[in-house]
Formats: sequence, structure tokens, C-alpha cells
Amino acid sequence: MKNKLCSVFLGLFIASALPLACGQERFGFGQDIHIGKDEVQENIIAFGGNIIVEGRIKESIVAFGGNIVLSGEVGDSVVGFGTAITLRSTAVVKGDVASIGGKLEKEPGCVISGDTVFFKGNEIFPRFFKKGWLGLPLVPLIVVLKLVGFFIWLLIALVIGALFPKQLEKASDQIKEAFGSVVGTGALALILFIGLIIAFAVLSLILIGLPFLLFLIAVGMAIKIFGEVVLFYYFGQAVGVAVQKKAPVPLAAVVIGLVVVSLIKAVPVLGFLLSIFLACLAWGAVIRTKFGTTENWFRRKAEKAG
Repeated sequence: MKNKLCSVFLGLFIASALPLACGQERFGFGQDIHIGKDEVQENIIAFGGNIIVEGRIKESIVAFGGNIVLSGEVGDSVVGFGTAITLRSTAVVKGDVASIGGKLEKEPGCVISGDTVFFKGNEIFPRFFKKGWLGLPLVPLIVVLKLVGFFIWLLIALVIGALFPKQLEKASDQIKEAFGSVVGTGALALILFIGLIIAFAVLSLILIGLPFLLFLIAVGMAIKIFGEVVLFYYFGQAVGVAVQKKAPVPLAAVVIGLVVVSLIKAVPVLGFLLSIFLACLAWGAVIRTKFGTTENWFRRKAEKAG
């Protein structure tokens, strides 16, 4: 089998982003998913639990952990991260099968039309850096870190998108309604935040500022994480409307937006400058809406004062 690492991650991009855009996915968070012999499903995306497919999946199965037992048909790819994948003798996969850090068992008679990629957990990093992989002497560490970071953000975005869709919508609407004000608020907040971090870091040398420093870091992380997902949602909605002429579902929006933002930040030099601008946008949206719990916190305060 040829080296197919690129196709693995390309398949993950497609299997994670495109199925979501269809809005007909089957999600599982720790629970089992069973597709019977006469059932047809568009896609399956699961985090833990068992996936048993006896029927037909039109597109892809993507799993993080858990088990996949396939005796039916999959129209595109089967992708597992830390997943035990079992292909019964009657299984038909018309695309690729990729198992990263999990187990793969193929019974005689199963059909895989595409490529089969299987890395055991202890083989992933050695293969990443094996000389000659992908025709290159060495895959830079930064590429590996970016890929790992992408999938961490994918998990975070899916969880927040599933739990707080209304809050994401409010924060995103604030960007649409007051773009300039949101950027200005975010820039001012970041400047103040950095100044306070420096001040309390100095004070922590004599222990007085340590609790405040830890509190600020925790608040900054919360704003950073929620703000990033707000950006994913905002850009995902914009792309969905531009392409499909309608807004995608929240989970689809955050995944599409994640891909868009990741590509923007990957641009050399310009990507760094755009990252700073996007950070201001994210912080401004979160602060002005208090994590998406109000349409405009400042406007309400002004109305009360008036």
C-alpha cells in the first residue's frame, strides 16, 4: 500500500465538514448507534459508544473512540480515531477506510474500493517522521501540531455548537450588526487584558498577584475558546448562505467555519496579522453579548442609565 497520510486527513476534512453541511447526520455522544438492515442514513459522527451498521450509510462514518462494526454498505469513507473497526464479510466500503491509533479487523469477503490506512497508536509519530514519507525527507513538527490543534478545535467546536447554539447565534448576530464596534471593543479588551496579565505576573513574584493572575488566565481562556467558536459559527453561516443560499445548521456552521478560519490563519505573515484581527473580533463579540446571553450588553446598560 502506498503512503496515504495526506488522504487520511483530507478524508477527515471531507468526512467531518461536508456531511455536517447536509444537516442529515446522525450524532452520538457516548451512546450506541444501530442502523438496521433496511435502514438508510446519510452520515454518522460519534464520540464514544458502539456503531453497528447492518444497513446503508450514503456517505461517511466518522468516530472518535468506541467501536464500529460494519456488515452493511458505506458510500464513502469509514474513519476512526482510537476506534476499533470491524468489517464483517458482507461489508462494502466504496471509499477509504482509515484507522488512526485504533484497531482494524477485516473479515474475508469484505470489499473496500478505496485505500486502507491503519496506524496503531505507537506507530503514528514514528511514521510521521519516517524518512521518505510523502516523498519528503521529514514532515515538519509544526504541521503535526497544526493538525492536532485542528482536531482538538473540531471537538471543542462540536461540543459548544451542540450545547450553546442560541448563544453562538446571538454573538454572531452582534458581529453582523456592529462589526466596527465589536472589533474596537475586542481590541480595547485585549490591551487591558494583556496589561493586567503583565501587572499581576509581576505581583505574583511576591505572591500577592498570583490568585488574580490565575483568575485572569481562566477568564481569558474562556473568552478565547467561546470567541473562537463564535468566529467558526459566523464564517460557517456566511459560507453556507453564499454556497447553498441558506444558513446551515449550527453544527455544520462551526465545522465549516473552523476549516475557513484555519485556512486564513495558515497564510504566511498575513495569516498572523489576520489572527490578531480575528482575536479582536472574537473578544468583542463575547464581551458585548456576555457569552451570547444578551443581544448587546452595552446598549442595555446605556438604556438603564438613561
